[in-house]
Amino acid sequence: MKSLDVEAVKAFVAIADLQSFTRAAEALATTQGAVSVKLKRLEDGLGRRLIERTPRSVRLSAHGALFLDAARAFLSAHEQALSSLSHERRHFVLGIAAHVAGPEVPVLLARLNAHDPCLTIEVRLENSRVLLDAFDRGELDAAIIRREEDRRDGETLGPEHFGWFAAPRFEHRKGEPLRLAALSPACGVRDLATRALDQIGMTWTEVFLGGGSSAVDAAVAAGLATSVFSRRLAPAGTVDIGERFGLPPLPSSEIVLHSTLTDPKSKAALRTIASAFREHRA
Repeated sequence: MKSLDVEAVKAFVAIADLQSFTRAAEALATTQGAVSVKLKRLEDGLGRRLIERTPRSVRLSAHGALFLDAARAFLSAHEQALSSLSHERRHFVLGIAAHVAGPEVPVLLARLNAHDPCLTIEVRLENSRVLLDAFDRGELDAAIIRREEDRRDGETLGPEHFGWFAAPRFEHRKGEPLRLAALSPACGVRDLATRALDQIGMTWTEVFLGGGSSAVDAAVAAGLATSVFSRRLAPAGTVDIGERFGLPPLPSSEIVLHSTLTDPKSKAALRTIASAFREHRA
């Protein structure tokens, strides 16, 4: 009867998540050679190739894709078995920018809980600048935000592309100010929009809404105004009106993960966060 080696399965999941033997070794605090040996041991034991490796890419084989969910479940059961003998509870405060949080957030939190059942997760939603300031003050263990122009640190999780979205029936008459809905003067995405409009000399008038992102979504979906959204998070039923009304192109940004955690369990939790975010976006 075949049995699974926990460390070998961990190596496989890390390689699958990070798509790199080097990054997997860093995340597991070991060497690239050791990761390769563990993967080979797992593949030999299963009699299946799990990872396809070329000079330019590392990706799951067909068998690896089938095995990945089961491997995660195996590691989760292993962690839960160990945690059943421990009463240690840990608290993790994660900040997620409101304009970044999307459908991957429940997946991310479920993955974290499965990875470490003793981990209590507190999530704070705010704009990127507020979260970055809180992170710098030590109030957050980690933050997923849009990259700020004055910061180059943090782990890049993926690109973020923006567009001008409105209801299909939205009308803007030439010569009149563009009706723009925004969250607040402190919102970085608002600054992105107004700066782009100012650069081409297009006048705009702002609809200030006190109800948060849901109020902005409702105003845009109702055809009352336009707003800048990430292309993956635009409200349902809206369309990109940039070309139709001659609105300026918007620069892309990046989503980054900031953290100062260094202990092995916390680093593993961060790897889980990053991989769940990348996996959903892919």
